[in-house]
Amino acid sequence: MSHPNYKKIYTDMITIKHPDKLEACSDILQKSKLNTFDVINLQKKIFGSENASIGQFNQRHKSYDKSTIIKILDYQRKNSLNNSELAIHFRLSRNTVAKWKKLFL
Repeated sequence: MSHPNYKKIYTDMITIKHPDKLEACSDILQKSKLNTFDVINLQKKIFGSENASIGQFNQRHKSYDKSTIIKILDYQRKNSLNNSELAIHFRLSRNTVAKWKKLFL
């Protein structure tokens, strides 16, 4: 199964449409391959907050790989967040966070 080349996609998007944000995103774009966690961070840096209808549509189509889930759960541990706080921060369901913790910890 092939994966999209997120590095090329976001590099092109930033250089063409948002050149002012190139410096803010350069640390992430220097990586050889971007994972899902990097894509989430780039999305926040480029577009910031989104309106409700776009956000609701995008929320339905999110998927996370195992390495990203582990990083999100590590973020929770490092920052001493409970499931509700983590869910709000990453715009997830509390039930999703609880399920991930059962599966991966």
